[in-house]
Amino acid sequence: MASMDAIVTAGGIPEPGEPLYEFSLGKSKALLDVSGKAMIQWVLDALCDASTIQHIVIVGLDEDSHLDCHKVGGYLPNQGGMLSNIKAGIAKIYEINPNTQHVLIVSSDIPAITGEMVDWVVTTALQTDEDAYYNVIRRETMEARYPGSNRTYTKLKDMEVCGGDMNVIRASISAKEELWEKIISSRKSPLKQASLIGFDTLLLLLLRQITLDGALKRVTKRIGLTGRAIVCPYAEVGMDVDKPNQLEMVRADLAKQTSA
Repeated sequence: MASMDAIVTAGGIPEPGEPLYEFSLGKSKALLDVSGKAMIQWVLDALCDASTIQHIVIVGLDEDSHLDCHKVGGYLPNQGGMLSNIKAGIAKIYEINPNTQHVLIVSSDIPAITGEMVDWVVTTALQTDEDAYYNVIRRETMEARYPGSNRTYTKLKDMEVCGGDMNVIRASISAKEELWEKIISSRKSPLKQASLIGFDTLLLLLLRQITLDGALKRVTKRIGLTGRAIVCPYAEVGMDVDKPNQLEMVRADLAKQTSA
């Protein structure tokens, strides 16, 4: 079976006025209690159960976080931003495994994932040899599993999707600093997003005249990478905890599973 190493990003600390501050009170979001465990511990349990994962690096926490996973090979402090965290994580992975090719990037706030889901993402991605693989979840899949979760969806010609928080990149592209700065800085700016993907593509998206594959081909060609979008059948991969109702939803869901 194909395998790779993983980076878990856990650098987020909610600030006063942000939705989860009343729950975290200045502490790491990754350590929020979810049904008796730190949220990140659920993620680590899934990665430990996955047969496709060899080594794990956690970025944003230290060894005193009382986490348990025999695959963890290192902890790194928060580097100040998503790009910096990923770059530092990949550098640490290279120290552990100099032969690493692709790396699984996993957010610490998707506690409902399982080892089976991790294995599916890794094996599905490595059916081809691309620079980046981005998981999306269909609206109907997400709403059937988590009704009322208030995700944000992108309307395409062939489907409506939201993004997943477990994706794969070729480790070597972390060195393309200008590219990643553009991608990260565009996340909250519609104008920057438009310039990155091209105004023609943006217009087609707005008019719902482009398919998922068509959008990906245009974007990857423009930024100089190869990539593949994967329609993931697991809503849990996209169920990141950003708001109080989402936190309560996953708490209730995982408590139910634990008691069963």
